Amino acid sequence: QVHLVESGGGLVQAGGSLRLSCAASGRTFSTYTMGWFRQAPGKEREFVASITRSGSNTYYADSVKGRFTISRDNARNTVYLQMNSLKPEDTAVYYCAADRLMPAQTMGIITDYSGMDYWGKGTLVTVSS
Repeated sequence: QVHLVESGGGLVQAGGSLRLSCAASGRTFSTYTMGWFRQAPGKEREFVASITRSGSNTYYADSVKGRFTISRDNARNTVYLQMNSLKPEDTAVYYCAADRLMPAQTMGIITDYSGMDYWGKGTLVTVSS
């Protein structure tokens, strides 16, 4: 069992930055592919970024490429999402997810997330114009 807790959300002006963190319980964090997803009001949940178990490869949605950076620290059981040049359309609840078997690249391709092993409860990011 893995328990995920997101933090770091808040209110920021357009053009600003935020760093989200997702802390995981357990001693098997390094065996999970990790991803960040978001859900804006009235919209479907969407992929933001994912990272392989070792952290050597990362994948991004086109909408955040060049602005967001995903990273992980397996010694601290934490995955991060550095968000720069934020836009009002980035406003959403941001969730982290973990999956034991799913490749990081696949997280950016699938549209049905119901099979993902674990989800956090999310952290709200609001970007004002």
